[in-house]
Amino acid sequence: MKIRRWSFKMTPVRWVLIIVALMGILFSIFRLATGLGFSTNLNDDWPWGLWIILDLTAVALAGAGYSMAVLAHTLHIKDFAVLARRGMLISLLGYIFVLATLMLEIGRWDNAYRPLISWGYYSPLFEVFIAISFYMVIQAFEFGEVVTERVLKPLHKPIKFVLPVVFFLGALIPFGHQASLGAVYLIFPDKLDPLWYTSNLPWFFLITSFFAGPAMVLIDTLWSSRAYNYQLDIKALVRLARVGGYLMAGYLIWKIYDLFVLGAAQNMFAGDFKGNLFLVELGLGVLLPVIICFSPWIQTKKGMLSFALLCVFGVAMNRFNVVFTGMFDALGPTYVPNFVEWVISIGLIALVLIMYLFIVENFNIYNQHHGTHEKSREKAYTQHRKTSLYGGKQYNQG
Repeated sequence: MKIRRWSFKMTPVRWVLIIVALMGILFSIFRLATGLGFSTNLNDDWPWGLWIILDLTAVALAGAGYSMAVLAHTLHIKDFAVLARRGMLISLLGYIFVLATLMLEIGRWDNAYRPLISWGYYSPLFEVFIAISFYMVIQAFEFGEVVTERVLKPLHKPIKFVLPVVFFLGALIPFGHQASLGAVYLIFPDKLDPLWYTSNLPWFFLITSFFAGPAMVLIDTLWSSRAYNYQLDIKALVRLARVGGYLMAGYLIWKIYDLFVLGAAQNMFAGDFKGNLFLVELGLGVLLPVIICFSPWIQTKKGMLSFALLCVFGVAMNRFNVVFTGMFDALGPTYVPNFVEWVISIGLIALVLIMYLFIVENFNIYNQHHGTHEKSREKAYTQHRKTSLYGGKQYNQG
């Protein structure tokens, strides 16, 4: 697909996103200049708060990158090849968000480089730091293929040459840090509630991040088909949803079995704050999407979107419950995010959305080169540039 000129049409929604992003940047500078104690409500009891919840959620949702790398580039499932770049972009932007947030939540952000020279071999957080840093380099190469189709074209062939190795590493490395993020909470057996504390927590973090990937790709695909008038391959999308559905079903069975083994199953129905939120997490966020996935409704756009949104909700709810709900009794009600934390968080999300919109409208993310389909898809792309979802014009469903 050929794109002749750069384009980023300004619309009211995009102006709002830019204003919110600028506010987030200004407040981020304020936080870095004044410190955590002055600019946030974090304290010695709650050193991890809103930003950790967002970090863990974003890392999990960024599983779109490695899950699609496994399915499309390692297992070579042809139906998923055209969706792989979507997963790559979601992952890249997700990790950019994570790294930006990490810099903000580190007390001495000016010492963020120290793990590179002072290795903590036995620390899960060290493994997370090294793996994410290396994975960002991998993602730069993956995105380099897209970038060099339009600019820096002499580098395109060398990058294409190393891509098989890059894709393999991109599929392998996240398995480590996705699990290690769960392993961090194994040091809190006396603080994290039994509904969430288990030696299997690293595995649960890994599995949930993997099935979050297909859900994010489904949301992106369904949105872009409407916003940019693309044709959908329903069969491929249903297959992708079923991959997530099988993993979710396995996770649900394992999670319930684990609760019975640990003697914590009765806590689900205690009727208290924690039990109710656990039932919301597992019922709305896992069981219901599994039912949708294996029902005829999954063959429809509304069914796929409902499945994907509920899946993302379940993963986000799980991270919230692990960080906040499960620790509440042990740490107490001494933390509520303040205005600065909310503005920075919403501002960073707005910035990521702006980056996403610019990239998809100027680079070949939605359509890889597929022979006879390229011309027709280029025509469709030209059409949606004129009718962008954020251009104030409604689209026909693709």
